Amino acid sequence: MMMKQATMEDHKLVNNNKMMMMRALVVDDNVVNQTLHRRLLQNLGIQNQVVGNGREAIDVHYLGNKFDLILMDLDMPIMNGIEATKKLREMGIESTIAGVSSHSLDENIQEFVEAGLDDYQQKPLTFTKLLSILQKVNHHG
Repeated sequence: MMMKQATMEDHKLVNNNKMMMMRALVVDDNVVNQTLHRRLLQNLGIQNQVVGNGREAIDVHYLGNKFDLILMDLDMPIMNGIEATKKLREMGIESTIAGVSSHSLDENIQEFVEAGLDDYQQKPLTFTKLLSILQKVNHHG
């Protein structure tokens, strides 16, 4: 899969928005998606950590980790994205949470959004979609 390399203009956008110090959490059980999301974030200089399900996302927050952005998959074992997003919001986590899923059924997406998402993007996550999400992070923080 081809990935767009970050251009100087993209880096200016990121620098201007003070996103170089951002931390992101990738929550996805699929290794291919984990790798793609990590690379997209790394191309923008965003530090990131990967976990394989919603329970692990909760656990890393209990350990005191803080993230500006959480990329949350919907379908995962142990704890799905809807449950994890609800729990994170109940814990007072104010990070921007972007749902990233291959689902296109409106009721699934609606339930996911109502759980506390700030944004939803259909997979595959692209550089352009990630920049759209990052603009929401900047407005949040």
